[in-house]
Amino acid sequence: MVFDERLAGRMRKALGQRKGITEKNMFGGLAFLLDGKMCCGIVKDEMIVRVGPDRYEEVLARPHARPMDFTGRPMKGFVFVGQAGIESDEILAELIELGLKYAQKAKNSARN
Repeated sequence: MVFDERLAGRMRKALGQRKGITEKNMFGGLAFLLDGKMCCGIVKDEMIVRVGPDRYEEVLARPHARPMDFTGRPMKGFVFVGQAGIESDEILAELIELGLKYAQKAKNSARN
């Protein structure tokens, strides 16, 4: 697994001591999960954010964001954000929060 350890550290710091957060090797990188639901992660030096279909186009419109695409088909609801798009800790934290909100929503809908 090759991923940007510095970015992983920044993401861990932004996630803080939040309950229910685990780390898992996924997509050839590192994923952060909230109660088993992926919210964000890293592949190489890019951030992955799982925002779901409702916020997908909005997040894609951000600078340095692009569809997450491994197989030639974009994964709807997942976005890559390049290093230049997450230089500030505030933007990084904001994107993580979007991912956490979606993971919480996914967790709650799985209960019903």
